[in-house]
Formats: sequence, structure tokens, C-alpha cells
Amino acid sequence: MRILVCVKRVPAPGAKISLTEDGRAIETAHLSFTTSPHEECAVEAAIQLKEAHGGSVEVLTLGPPEAEEQLRYAASVGADGATLVPAGDGEVDPQATASGLLSAIRALEADGTFDLILFGNESADAGNFQVGIRVAHGLGRPVVSGIKGIEIDGGTVVARRETGAGFEVYRLPMPAVLAVKEGIALPRYPTLSGRLKSKKLEIRRHEADLSPGGLRMVRFESPPEQESTTEILADAAAVADVLEELGVL
Repeated sequence: MRILVCVKRVPAPGAKISLTEDGRAIETAHLSFTTSPHEECAVEAAIQLKEAHGGSVEVLTLGPPEAEEQLRYAASVGADGATLVPAGDGEVDPQATASGLLSAIRALEADGTFDLILFGNESADAGNFQVGIRVAHGLGRPVVSGIKGIEIDGGTVVARRETGAGFEVYRLPMPAVLAVKEGIALPRYPTLSGRLKSKKLEIRRHEADLSPGGLRMVRFESPPEQESTTEILADAAAVADVLEELGVL
């Protein structure tokens, strides 16, 4: 079984995000970066499928040269190959991203079609929810998003999407594309041998035309910071007054 996981380099969740003076980019000088959480879980789900059914897992990203860090991390937990599509310094919208990934996937499939291509449901930074669907459409393959469970049944992938009433179950003929959500699998930690292996991995590069699509970024805006105050109550009478105000007493 041949599986491809598309990942993205994003600012580490919980980091304080500052913008450049023109509001058109994130100030990265003091930021740490990681793999987008949905996609980190997608990597783990792919490795578990490889362990259960055999085959290989490859990872693909479009981004700056520094995104090699995320590709090597995926290799350290079990991915077998990695490809970077250099994005340069310009703005890359979801349409251009999908176009660049499509170009790389078609080149990689010269060695054989991927049975399954996994995306995160959305990236942690932009949250556009559309790159995986655009790629699936470009490949002419079935796609389902919001996936929290994957099983293989012969030439069919069974995908489960969680709802308020339980699960929706989809049966897709392979090759297929799935966009998975965080929580589908608990990412493992890399082993020492995995880290050593990842350092030696040759990361392929695929140059692609990243002409902008129909979306245009005007500027980012920082949301207002939420302030909270803490009041220390010094005696039982004050506590009783607060509880009374809250309707507890």
C-alpha cells in the first residue's frame, strides 16, 4: 500500500503571533514552528496503516527551505520518503498551493499511484479547508473531509466522520483522498534511531509553477486581546457575598 501525506509548516500552537508593520505577514523572528496538528495526526494514521497492511508512507510539503525540518520529523517517526516544493518568498494562496502539490504528486506517481493521499482537515494558521479538496478534484479522485477513523477493506477505504449523533461512514474506492481531523490518532514520539535515520534522508525537491489563483490577501488583523482580572477574597463574608451574587446561595 502506497500512502502520501501532505503536511504544512505552521507557527507552534499557543505562540504569541505578531504581524509585520504592513500587516501582510507574520513576524517570524521569534517564532518556533511545527507541523500543523491535523496533519501530524494524519502522519501517524498513515504509519499505522503501513504497519497493519505493509507498503510505504511518503510526506510532501510546499513551503520555505526551513520546512525540511517538518519533513525530517515525519521521517523520524516512520515516513519513508519526503519531497519539498519550494514556495519562495511570495504569497502562495490555496489555489497555487493545490496546483504546486498536484504537480509534485503527478511526478511522484511516475513510480506508481498512491492508494491513499491524506491531508489535514485544515491548516492551523490559515484554516482555508480547501487544499485537499482542490487536489482531489485535480486528480479526479473521491474525497471526504472531517475524518476521524480509517480502515482498509480490500480495494476500498472505509472512512468515518464524527457527528453529533454518532458517525457517518463512507466507503471510497482507492485511490482516494481523505482530509483527517486531529484526534484520529495519537502521534508517537520519534526514537533515537528514527532521528538518526531522518538526518540521513535525502529530501527530494520538485519545482512547480506557483502562479497565484483567484484569492488575494489584503492584510492580517490581530484580534483584541482578552483581559481577565483575579480578585482575592480575604474572608468568608466576602466569599458568601460573591456566591449570593452568582445565585449559588
